[in-house]
Amino acid sequence: MKLLAFDTSTDVMSIALTDGARVWQHSGPGGAKSSATLIPAILALLAESGLTLDGLDAIAFGRGPGSFTGLRTACAVAQGLAFGARQGAGIPVLPVDTLMALAEEARFQLAEKSGDAGLRIMALLDARMDEMYVQRFEWTAGACKALDECYLVRPENLEPAGTDLLAGNVFGVYADRLPAGLAAFARVEALPTATAMLRLAPALAAAGHCVDAALALPLYVRDKVAFTTDERARAKEDKAQAALAAELANPK
Repeated sequence: MKLLAFDTSTDVMSIALTDGARVWQHSGPGGAKSSATLIPAILALLAESGLTLDGLDAIAFGRGPGSFTGLRTACAVAQGLAFGARQGAGIPVLPVDTLMALAEEARFQLAEKSGDAGLRIMALLDARMDEMYVQRFEWTAGACKALDECYLVRPENLEPAGTDLLAGNVFGVYADRLPAGLAAFARVEALPTATAMLRLAPALAAAGHCVDAALALPLYVRDKVAFTTDERARAKEDKAQAALAAELANPK
């Protein structure tokens, strides 16, 4: 598959592109900063690879959970690029859970050392506000399966039962608050990466997870009942990002 993947759910923006054999990748500041840099970085990577948007089979993006601004940026850009490609006919988008991408990155880091048959990974992503996003995954026969839904937990209340490996970006942030029993578990510092999304994408696409660009929506775990003035302003910026992406993908 020819795929573009990007994730802006954390402080690190990750972009990767493949023609099915080779991989091109780029990383930079993520979160809110990615709203100004994601599109130019994608266009630069396409130029470097010689691939075009029209030639892609799908666009994969990190749908969350993660930074609110980062997720909205990823969704807006995925929609704009997908809608604008192929003379407006559009191409499929593939929403990828960021915690699954995080777990896959950790598995990939360890694969040469320990293999991954039956490996159970608990993905832990800093959610700020003294909480972590948590979800467990298992690899069986080369496929990744979520063992539970993503949820929020305070560091001191984490219970890693039924887990072989802890992975994420919380070990330094919450070092003084994580339960002492976690010291008995293997751990890997990891973030969701676009290259991890590329590895996950073929199986997810084969399972029917590609959607129309209009359904490129973020996954929020925290309940939100209203938007602040700043959030409404950022929503307008997101629409502008989508419009710009569509225009660049399909210039007149």
